[in-house]
Amino acid sequence: MDEMILEIRHLSKTFGKNEVLRDIDFSVAKGDVTSIIGASGSGKSTLLRCINLLETPTSGEILYRGENVAGRGVNAARYRSHVGMVFQSFNLFNNMTVLENCMVGQVKVLGKNRVDARKSAMNYLEKVGMAPYINAKPRQISGGQKQRVAIARALAMDPEVLLFDEPTSALDPEMVGEVLNVMQALANEGMTMLVVTHEMAFARDVSSQVVYMNGGIICEQGTPEEVFGNPQKQETRDFLARFRKN
Repeated sequence: MDEMILEIRHLSKTFGKNEVLRDIDFSVAKGDVTSIIGASGSGKSTLLRCINLLETPTSGEILYRGENVAGRGVNAARYRSHVGMVFQSFNLFNNMTVLENCMVGQVKVLGKNRVDARKSAMNYLEKVGMAPYINAKPRQISGGQKQRVAIARALAMDPEVLLFDEPTSALDPEMVGEVLNVMQALANEGMTMLVVTHEMAFARDVSSQVVYMNGGIICEQGTPEEVFGNPQKQETRDFLARFRKN
C-alpha cells in the first residue's frame, strides 16, 4: 500500500464573498510527482499556499502523515521544514550570499550549528550546479540561477515534500530548461513533489499524477496518460487542446 504523506480533504478557501477553492480532495503518496495544471485564476497557487499554511483554509483538512495541520496550535515553521516550498519569485534574502541563503533556515529553524549547515548547503548547491556561486549575492546571478539556489535552500531543510509554485513562470525562456532539469533529477531520485506549472511537457512526462483545476474546483485528476491521453471532461479537453502539438 502506498505511504500517504499529504491528504487534502474537502478544502475550501474564500476571500470575502469570493470562493477561490471549493471542496478540494486529493492525496500525495511518498515519491509522487503531482502536477497541478489549469488556467490562471483557477486557484492553483492558493491551494499550494494553503498546503504550506501561508493561507488559512476556510474549511477542510490538510493531513500531514495523518495529522491535521490546518488545525490550531500547529508549529508552522516546523511543519514547513517537512513540507518545503519553492516560490515563483525566488524569495531569496538579497543581503545574504548564496551560501548564507541556504544556511539561515537550517540554523534558525532546525537548530543546526553553522558547520553542519554549511556542509548541507554546499551539498545541495553542488547538486543544483550552483557551488561556484556561493559568495555571490542574488542580484549578481540570473533568474534561473536564483531559482536553483531557492531549490537548494528548500532541499537543505531536508523536507519530505517539496511544493513548487510555478517555478519557471518568472524566468526567461532560455532559463526554464535549467530549472526543469533540476526538478526532473529530483523526481528521478524519488523526491515527493507537488508542482503548480504551465509546463505541460513536464506535467505529462515527469508526473505520476495530474490534477486539472478549473474555477476553484478539481475538474479532473488521474495519471498523465489518463488526463493528457484520454481526458473525460470537455473543460479538460478544451484546456489541453492548445498543447496537442507538443
